[in-house]
Amino acid sequence: MSTSTLPQTSAPGLIQITSVEEQIRRRVAEERARLEHEAGVVQRQAHHFHKPVERPFTAAQRHKTTLLFGGLTWKHEKLVHGALEGLGYKTEVVPTPDVKAFQLGKEYGNNGQCNPTYFTVGNLVQYLQKMEESGVRREDLINNYVFLTAGACGPCRFGMYEAEYRLALRNSGYDGFRVMLFQQSGGIDQSQAEAGLNMNLDFFLNLLNGLNMGDVMNEVAHQIRPFEVNAGETDAVLDELIDYVHEVLKKKSPWSVEDRLGAMAGKLPMKGTINYLGKFLEQLYSPDYVKALNHCRDRFNSIQVDRFRVKPIVKITGEFWAQTTEGDGNFNMFQFLNREGAQLIVEPIGTWIMYMIHQVVQKIKDTKGLQEGAVAPPRWRIDKQAKVEMNYRQRLMKLKVAEVIFAREYHKIVDALGGTAHRLVNQYELQRLGHPYYNSRAGGGEGHLEVAKNIFYSNKELAHMVLSLKPFGCMPSTQSDGAQSAVVAHYKEMIFLPIETSGEGEINAHSRVQMALGEAKVKAKTEYREVLEKIGKSADELRAFVAGHPEMSSALYRVPKYKGVIGTAANFAVHVAEKMGASVPYHADAH
Repeated sequence: MSTSTLPQTSAPGLIQITSVEEQIRRRVAEERARLEHEAGVVQRQAHHFHKPVERPFTAAQRHKTTLLFGGLTWKHEKLVHGALEGLGYKTEVVPTPDVKAFQLGKEYGNNGQCNPTYFTVGNLVQYLQKMEESGVRREDLINNYVFLTAGACGPCRFGMYEAEYRLALRNSGYDGFRVMLFQQSGGIDQSQAEAGLNMNLDFFLNLLNGLNMGDVMNEVAHQIRPFEVNAGETDAVLDELIDYVHEVLKKKSPWSVEDRLGAMAGKLPMKGTINYLGKFLEQLYSPDYVKALNHCRDRFNSIQVDRFRVKPIVKITGEFWAQTTEGDGNFNMFQFLNREGAQLIVEPIGTWIMYMIHQVVQKIKDTKGLQEGAVAPPRWRIDKQAKVEMNYRQRLMKLKVAEVIFAREYHKIVDALGGTAHRLVNQYELQRLGHPYYNSRAGGGEGHLEVAKNIFYSNKELAHMVLSLKPFGCMPSTQSDGAQSAVVAHYKEMIFLPIETSGEGEINAHSRVQMALGEAKVKAKTEYREVLEKIGKSADELRAFVAGHPEMSSALYRVPKYKGVIGTAANFAVHVAEKMGASVPYHADAH
């Protein structure tokens, strides 16, 4: 065997072995090529997918970069806008998406996506196109704007939103436009020391304050609007107050030890811990937001209402985006229900935040003592068992404290605005109600919440009807609807209607809602008539008494909830009869 073409070495045996191995590899490759050619097999180079590397948003770019966001109600968006501007960010709100945005999303995105994807993705493209038409250069849009939105993983198409944003932006000519995602787990990557979006305590406190205030102000407006004496007054006052609170959030500077102590702050030991604690204590005990909300309370309370109007109460639930947005994305359902004479209980974002905390608590309980790739220590290893128990209790305690503090801050806003808005529903109660029908460990979408809230609001006599709004083909909501058939079979008096939303079909959806709402109206009127009979008072007698007590016609007058009574008019009739000295066969519900 000739080895003249091989490198010379002091180990001839090694050269010979290497030469033989090379010949074997060459002959195997030649034979494989011959067989593939005979079989007609054509080899192609594989191009594996790699996640695009996002251009960073740095602190140095903050002064010239505008954060875009949207997807909530206009009330939440305006207040979050003020909260972010109060931290020094330039922000703009992307308008509520319409059907044209939906069509753009379908044009530039993939097939088979759910309608929130098409609406939100298309809405961003539409906004950028309008900005470009107004004279902003495309290069400036790509370099000086960032879109901030929610993201997730799990068993639904929500986890594909990031890829859809990038695909639609590339297809529409905005390749390189930056998209930053909040994740249900993981969050925004803040590994860079000089990140443009500083995810610190100030950021989260301002964001949560804006969302919580938006939740409560939105619900208070929905409570008042059906009963307002002067049509349109509630919306006018709401517009005024949202602008007012926006300015309060925008002008409030974050607490810092430097502002309080000046040059002395630099000499403090554990300065960072003191600064952190000061911010936290100010959030818990500062009266600033309470004073602003008390002003809002007084303005809301100036609206005159007539609570003797009989209105069916409709609880809105369903998939997060579809039950929150106020536009074409859910067939303009809130405006439609208001025109049809319903009183709405909308779903606060606070419920979703508490649900995410609760899910982490549940996971910690389920995986107690387990670590990735390991099993629980044997019982006789008392030292390791104690370590596991300590770690478990520490993690659980942090989340329990978070639950308590978040609920406290939310309910502080409820009380500051008059105390008429609903308090956050206990997540452990919702788990107890929903788990027999929908396993509470099942992730995706709202999990067991859709089933649990239907039972809660119906069985607790808080709503005449539950309307569930969800995107067409939404997998978690479709699973919930399957479980709802068993729920409705067990709760015979329940009026439950699921509506799948899309970019078309509004008339059909409104028609279905009208039919169910008609049944709820009958239920509400029958209830009111029966209440009048039981309290022994006529509607005219009750109205005459309220006319003599004008404080009872103020918007935030607190009416007790009586056991066995659902509607606002019926509960108010019982309350007025009590004030008149009548003996009524109802008792105030402690719930």
